[in-house]
Amino acid sequence: MNDSVDKLVIFLAKRDGIDKLVKTFQYVSKLVHWRAEEAALADVARRAKNWEVASGLSRKAFRTGRFLTGLNALRRSPGATPAFRLLGVLANAGEMVYFFFDHFLWLSRIGTLDAALARRMSFVSAFGESFGYIFFMAMDFIMLKEGLKAERKLREGKEKEAKNDDEVDERVAKIRADRVMRLMAVAANMADLVIAVADIEPNPFCNHPVTLGISGLVSAWAGWYRNWPS
Repeated sequence: MNDSVDKLVIFLAKRDGIDKLVKTFQYVSKLVHWRAEEAALADVARRAKNWEVASGLSRKAFRTGRFLTGLNALRRSPGATPAFRLLGVLANAGEMVYFFFDHFLWLSRIGTLDAALARRMSFVSAFGESFGYIFFMAMDFIMLKEGLKAERKLREGKEKEAKNDDEVDERVAKIRADRVMRLMAVAANMADLVIAVADIEPNPFCNHPVTLGISGLVSAWAGWYRNWPS
């Protein structure tokens, strides 16, 4: 598939695709709001803040029922080894808590539930999110290490036994493609972890608009790369 418009249509037809687009809007507008406030452009700052809030609430609506993805992952592919299965359970459990309580955060922010619940729901959701990201990153690092070992073994076998070059090169290419995807996942999870920490334990670094804006865009663009049709 070489047509960019076809790829964009397919990308935006996915829930993850539209989420990454709106996430880009959310964090671009956060940076615009920060810059407009610094430049004393009150009207621009107000408009950018409205765009940021609307984008954030829209993303929460799109994620309705998303916690079932983690449940299904546990049902379908718990892991090849006991250690990996444990990491998978912990990672997906954290993600399920994140997405489940995110429903209540969304409802409290739009006024359906008591607005006083928002802070508590935000903390629980962010805690589950950060908990899950830590174990997802651990799983990716393990797979990256295994991929490096497998690639090294293939190359050594090719040199010693003079195996078919095309077959070995094809397998190495697949390992490298998987490595890029996993590195994108680590970058996205690390960036989202920074955003989650800003909710759990507010601090000057994580809560600075530039830190949040850049972290959000890194996560969004890594997601674009991973979900873009090949």
